[in-house]
Amino acid sequence: MLSYRHGFHAGNFADVLKHIVLVDLLDYLTQKDKPFEYIDSHAGAGLYKLSSPQANKTAEYEGGISRLEKEDFPELGRYLSLVGEACNGNGTRLSHYPGSPWFARRYLRERDRAWLYEAHPTDFAVLEKLMDRDSRVRCQQEDGFQGLLSHLPPTTKRGLVLIDPSYEVKSDYQQVVDYLIKAHRKFPSGVFALWYPVVDRARIDRLTQKLVGSGIRRIQLFELAVQADSNEHGMTASGMIVINPPWTQFERMQQLLPKLLSKLDQQDGFYRCEQLAGE
Repeated sequence: MLSYRHGFHAGNFADVLKHIVLVDLLDYLTQKDKPFEYIDSHAGAGLYKLSSPQANKTAEYEGGISRLEKEDFPELGRYLSLVGEACNGNGTRLSHYPGSPWFARRYLRERDRAWLYEAHPTDFAVLEKLMDRDSRVRCQQEDGFQGLLSHLPPTTKRGLVLIDPSYEVKSDYQQVVDYLIKAHRKFPSGVFALWYPVVDRARIDRLTQKLVGSGIRRIQLFELAVQADSNEHGMTASGMIVINPPWTQFERMQQLLPKLLSKLDQQDGFYRCEQLAGE
């Protein structure tokens, strides 16, 4: 159950979409002076070396962040500048790719807090070292689903929860919705972002139907596919479901996703930008 290592997939097209949405949400939360809390249920190692044996075995970043590295894409200026910063101070080559905790930490102000959960012992050790005893950040080596519920509602009354398990087992698709619904009940005003992979479209359809059927309002879905749905093994698309998104996010993603798809040069790909539940 602890076999998944994100280092094999760092910087792929799914990471690009996830972190574009995440940066958008963090930008939104930091527009106000009021502090917020960030909770990452499956944090990973936090920073990935693209020359590592793991990354080079799959080289998935070549179909993701590498396609954007030298592109003129002003709409993604903040995201790309942060990736550049992760690469040893805007170096000339793409050497590292940051994980969600790395992005979140760059946004933390003095009174903001982050709670990072990672169960894999090796990745947790890397994550803890990366955070370097930052007093604003707490790293926990335990189940992230249970952990996130223990922090809700946050004392600041403002927060962002990112849920992105590995989906190694089929039950994850059911479990992730169950915990998201529980979390929303404890913190209905919070911003929640759920990442999902498309390996079997029917599973995603069931996931979204259950979430919509829960009665939760203000749900948006953003999906990017690099190839058509398939019954073959492997991820063809990935998406982000956002609850309580910024009012500007839907229009921004409508404009950004087709351009992003063209930059990734995926002729058989497609995108989705949908309002699953309104006010």
